[in-house]
Amino acid sequence: MDKDIQQKIDQTVKWLQNQVEESKTNGLVVGISGGIDSAVVAYLIKKAFPKNSLGVILPCKSSPKDKEDAILVAQGCNIEYVELDLSAVHDILLDNIVGTMRNKNILRNEKSLQLSDANLRARLRMSSIYCVANTLNYLVVGTDNAAEIYTGYFTKYGDGGVDILPIAHLQKKEVYEWAKYMGVPESVINRPPSAGLWEGQTDENEMGTTYDKIDAFLEGKSIPKEDEEIIQRLHTRSEHKRMTPAVPPIF
Repeated sequence: MDKDIQQKIDQTVKWLQNQVEESKTNGLVVGISGGIDSAVVAYLIKKAFPKNSLGVILPCKSSPKDKEDAILVAQGCNIEYVELDLSAVHDILLDNIVGTMRNKNILRNEKSLQLSDANLRARLRMSSIYCVANTLNYLVVGTDNAAEIYTGYFTKYGDGGVDILPIAHLQKKEVYEWAKYMGVPESVINRPPSAGLWEGQTDENEMGTTYDKIDAFLEGKSIPKEDEEIIQRLHTRSEHKRMTPAVPPIF
């Protein structure tokens, strides 16, 4: 098992190096959230480019634990990192947008604000990482795994807005295996998967199913009908996230 993981890691590292060479860029940058997926990617890009890789920690009204774990990840793989707190920027922009819509009387669904708020955080993080990446001529590296891509569990033009996706073929259980093998801190490995979009938010509660069941489904194994329906519904609803923007035919 360890030999197999090492071989896959080596191949992924080589692939990352090839992506930079082919794109004529200088290195790689990743947003480090404190979660296991971004931790694995941070370790990978540090291996690929020991001197030309960067982690960006982007608190946005986040739990202090997220930042603590993100710093642990950066220190664990010895990657250079910067911290950009987006909380104040987010407040100003969201208040401006919501206030304008209320004044125009076009905000008809107050319940939708939580999702809009969460997606704005993800998109502010994306914009900030790209600002850093463009300045350094680095590629932005995404952290989505196979389960997240299949179900569309990412924000369109947010954490889904990246240049390359090195762990896109890894099931969640494989992400854990790679994390343990590469020495990701235990506190990161053991924390419940969360996008950190609001207080108490977890991936599995929001999706309505578990990563274990999604992994099993992707392997073609039998899972409870209720979970299969949830996974298929998530996949269908998120199809637009995996496609380029629709255009009309040539008339």
